[in-house]
Amino acid sequence: MAVASILRRASSTVVPLALRVLRTQTSFYHSALLAPSSSRRLAQEFCRRVPSSWSCFSSTATKGEDARLLEVIKSEIKCAEESDYHDLKDEVPENFPFEIQDNPGEQTISLKRQYDDELITVEVHMPDLVTGEERDGGDDDGTDTERPGQSALTLVVNIAKGDGPCLEFCCSAYPDEVTIDSMSVKEQEASEEQLAYEGPDFSDLDENLQKAFHKYLELRGIKGSTTNFLHEYMINKDSREYLNWLKNLKKFVEK
Repeated sequence: MAVASILRRASSTVVPLALRVLRTQTSFYHSALLAPSSSRRLAQEFCRRVPSSWSCFSSTATKGEDARLLEVIKSEIKCAEESDYHDLKDEVPENFPFEIQDNPGEQTISLKRQYDDELITVEVHMPDLVTGEERDGGDDDGTDTERPGQSALTLVVNIAKGDGPCLEFCCSAYPDEVTIDSMSVKEQEASEEQLAYEGPDFSDLDENLQKAFHKYLELRGIKGSTTNFLHEYMINKDSREYLNWLKNLKKFVEK
């Protein structure tokens, strides 16, 4: 009997204590559920309505921004269509020595010609256009270290004879002048992992040897008259590619 009485007293003490601890550790959400019915209904209504309101707001805002983006793209297309370049027909000069391969959507064109027993291919990159704001005129001491105010084409010229080694020149084509930035002798079947010796920097070569290589390229069609036409051709191509890019962008946004 004494033992039973002790157990009853202990349980009557422990259970209220446990309930008090549980109440103090209950979260705000559980407190809301234990609140009066009016408060519970308010909390439930808030949980139901807030996500749907956010979803409607997000969807509406997205559609509005897409519509504004589409209007800007259409305006850009109109400006591009009214430019002086997009519809120009590139009339290749009669004495132009290369066959042009121009694939829409690419930022380079390829030139190709046969010269005696040599196959000459040229990869022409978009011009590095220089605006009036970039014409700084050189260093502070008045000397010109670069070519101020002149745009340039980048040319990669490959000259091959059969299956043997080939010469590769990287050139910059300015108005009426072509400069050689680098030159290397390469095996046509060489793996990209092979680090072959490519010779010294072109600017370190003997001056007479540099002049001889400039004449070598000139005889093969890499000269001022050729690159001046290519400069205009690539400016026109850049305008056409930009217009096509805008139209593809418009199709995507409209979907």
